Amino acid sequence: MKFTKMQGLGNDYVYINCFEEKVENPSELSVRISDRHFGIGSDGLVLIRPCDSADFEMKMYNADGSEAEMCGNASRCIGKYVYERGLTRKKDITLKTGAGIKRLTIRDENGRAASVRVDMGIPEIGSLGETIIAGGNPYKINRVSMGNPHAVVFVDDAERYDVHTIGKLIENHPLFPNRTNTEFATITDRQTIRMRVWERGSGETLACGTGACATLVAAAANGLTDQKAVLKLNGGDLLIEWKDGIVYQEGPAEFVFDGILYE
Repeated sequence: MKFTKMQGLGNDYVYINCFEEKVENPSELSVRISDRHFGIGSDGLVLIRPCDSADFEMKMYNADGSEAEMCGNASRCIGKYVYERGLTRKKDITLKTGAGIKRLTIRDENGRAASVRVDMGIPEIGSLGETIIAGGNPYKINRVSMGNPHAVVFVDDAERYDVHTIGKLIENHPLFPNRTNTEFATITDRQTIRMRVWERGSGETLACGTGACATLVAAAANGLTDQKAVLKLNGGDLLIEWKDGIVYQEGPAEFVFDGILYE
């Protein structure tokens, strides 16, 4: 089975073109290939599939085999893949996800997708500044859904924060029966946020597009930033804008390598 490894700001997935390949058990395959010692090494598996209601469909699975509704970094990578691998020459692409149909805009430079802008849709804002108890300690969270759940925590110093311990506690808090992604963010100024992310099913990753969107929404809704800011993630920068109720993200996507998976 042919595959392609891609990354968006270090958030890496294995992509399979299901126009050409057939995947029998994607959940099991995701666990196997994601292992960084005995597999390919990735944050999960993404299938690019034909679709009747959009140009393409994305199905994605976390490193633990659980299915995820949406991923901004993976969406950008799919935009680059289908454009540069000749599946489409459209610069405006519709993509069906578990969180609905998203619109991708390709910024072309000499036939390449230099960056991809994703219409992430209208965020669903839950409680802001809600205090929960996890591991016996209080944490103030801001709940935002980008089609998948996020708990945004504003901290004094994201660089030094114990993301691994606290992220796991909040991910599995009873408030979130399907678990949650957790973002730990420090406001640098009104146009800049430093963010680290603990993704459900994968642990800390270098970047999370939906998490960056949720963080900007939470920050702006709390009056901490403007509605357009650069999110500085471990893997690089994302430009996020919340305009007329819709959240947009723009950033790079890169091919890493192609390969063949043997049974």
